[in-house]
This record gives sequence, structure tokens and C-alpha cells, in this order.
Amino acid sequence: MVRTETKIKTAPWPEERATAVLALADGTVIHGAGIGATGTAVGEVCFNTAMSGYQEILTDPSYAGQIITFTFPHIGNVGTNDDDLETVNLAAVSGVRGCVLKTDITEPSNYRAARHLDAWLKARGIIGIAGVDTRALTVRIREHGMPNAVIAHDPGSDIVTAPLVAEAAGWHGLVGADLAREVTTLQSYTWDETTWQWGEGFGRQTEARFRVVAIDYGVKRNILRLLAEHGCEITVVPATATAEEILERKPDGVFLSNGPGDPAATGAYAVPVISKLVDAGLPVFGICLGHQMLGIALGGTTAKMHQGHHGANHPVKDLATGRVEITSMNHGFALDAKSLPDTVEETHVSLFDGSNCGIRLKDRPVFSVQYHPEASPGPRDSRYLFQRFVDLMEARTAAA
Repeated sequence: MVRTETKIKTAPWPEERATAVLALADGTVIHGAGIGATGTAVGEVCFNTAMSGYQEILTDPSYAGQIITFTFPHIGNVGTNDDDLETVNLAAVSGVRGCVLKTDITEPSNYRAARHLDAWLKARGIIGIAGVDTRALTVRIREHGMPNAVIAHDPGSDIVTAPLVAEAAGWHGLVGADLAREVTTLQSYTWDETTWQWGEGFGRQTEARFRVVAIDYGVKRNILRLLAEHGCEITVVPATATAEEILERKPDGVFLSNGPGDPAATGAYAVPVISKLVDAGLPVFGICLGHQMLGIALGGTTAKMHQGHHGANHPVKDLATGRVEITSMNHGFALDAKSLPDTVEETHVSLFDGSNCGIRLKDRPVFSVQYHPEASPGPRDSRYLFQRFVDLMEARTAAA
């Protein structure tokens, strides 16, 4: 075992009273109180700095294969409800592998709360551990990178940790993992639901102007709602859909969604499709995993990040305007801007670490961003990008 350099406290639940553990691949074992589902799950531990939207985070398909450490201590304070789910494919295995909290779940105090977070976690099969010094765990991730780990919850017996550490150390990790197949839809469907309005709930798009095909690598509901809000008739297709199947639908534009895993792995089948769609001259808009794979299709490369970007407070600079927007991010891989050919322009960069956050093709209506412009949770600074996509489709239609 590798000696751990960051001490992670577990008060007020000492080892003899623990009902859950987080066993890291380096031999670190963190004890705490189990919440949510029982059992074990293996994944990569990351931290999320958002101060709201824990339900949206826990249902974001981009977190498949990961165990989320919440840096904000009051998780559970607004309960859960059916409106804040971001997973479209409810039949899929829950993407997130587990969650780590500073304190026990806060009692809900919100008029929209329909269920306690603990009961919701149990229903979705998500294992959690509370009572962890999440600040120390976050510092450890920042210093040493995102570790593989096993999270276990068993209230009825002592948890033997040695096999859990061995499982974490032997897990293949996210490099080379095609996780889009685990969260994508199994069949095509249409979407017309628009965004939620106070006192009205969700609306419906009845006067769509453009046909958009959204490729589902792990798409979130609010992305589809915003596309519909901007006048789009949306058909969602599986991650494995061919270019021919997409072009047969005669779309005015194509959207490349967010999603989990290694973009190079999913790109083995997705990149050739994206290349054909770009060559067809269609407006293409990508985010997150879709952004990374578009970058690969245009000649770039991607790499695993040290600690990733997970949160709703990430400053991004638009290089064309100098404008800074606060964005919602969730990714552990990044596109290498230096690997891009001259035909591609870098449009946005992270002000945290200078990593690439946006590109566009200079001679075609193709662009993408690394972050989640729909937020959910997060600020709304980047919603203008949906209008940019619509403007490109409108220009192409006018020129036809």
C-alpha cells in the first residue's frame, strides 16, 4: 500500500460505529455513516463545488463511473422532486456511483420537496457516506488527482476493507472507458418540452421553426428544453446512430450532447459520424463530451485531467469579446488546444487553469464549448449559445 499524505478525519463517526467506508486505491480508508442504498460500488472520486442543485448533479449522466464529493456541507436541504431530474433515460443504470457528504443529510425545508434525499438515494440505488472531512478529501484530490475507490454501505455487519482497497486498485478507471453506451437512449424519440416557468411548470413547443437531431451521449433534460424553447423540433438519437440515419431525417442542425467517459473511447465510433455531419455542411453545436469528440473529429487530441472541472462557478473567457461568463462544468478530460489545426479557432478558455473551453471551425457553421450552457444547476450566463446555434440554422436556411 502507498502511504497516504493527507489525513482525512471522519468525526463524529469513529471506525467502531461506522456503517460505510470509502476505500481508496492507495490504501486510504475513510469511515463514516452510510446513507442511501446499501452495497458496494467502484468509481473515480471527484469533487463538486456547486452550492445548489445536488439532485441535478446526481442525475447528470456525465457523472457515470464517478463518486461525487460535495464540498458544500448542506446537502438535502430542499429534498427531492421529479421536476429536477436531469436523466432522460430512466431505464438506464444510475450513472453516478456514489456520493460523499460532510454531515448527515439535512432535513428538507422547501415547498417543492416530495421525498427525503435519503429515500431518493435508496430508490435510485445510489450509495452514500456522511461524516467525512470533505475539505481534506478535496485537498487530497487537488494534490494527487482523482483516485479510484470503492464506496460501501452495510449497516448490519462489519465491513472488511482490504478487499475493497484491492478492488479499487484493480479497477480499470475512466481512461479508455466508453460510458456513453451505458447512459444513451436505446431508441430515437422526439422532444417538445420547454423550460419551467414560475406558476406554470413546463411548457410545450408547438411552433418549431427548425429540425434538430440531438445525439445522446448522456444528454440532460434541460438541454433539450432550451433547444425546444428556441424553436427547435428535436429528435434524440442514440450515441451509436450512423451519419446516414441522422441525415435521412433532413435536420437543419445537429447537437452533440454531454456525456461521461473517455472521448477517445466513445470517439472510436462517434468521431467518424461527426466528421460526416461536418462535411455535410450542417450547423453543428457540441458541448462537454460532444465538444471533445468534435475536437478530435477536427484533428485535435484529448487527455485526462488531473482533478477535472466539476462545479457551477467556473469562469470562462470569450476570446473574441473579452467577456467572462460563470459556467457550469462537469468533465475529467480536456481538448488540447495546441493539437488543433489552423482551420480551427479556439474561442473560450478557462480562467482557472487556461484549459480549452470552446472552439469553432473557421469556414463552416460548427462550434462547441466544454461547459454546460444549460446549467441545471448553475448560472445562466451561457444560454446565448443556443441562440447562436439557431442563428446559424437560420442563415443556412436563408441561403438555401
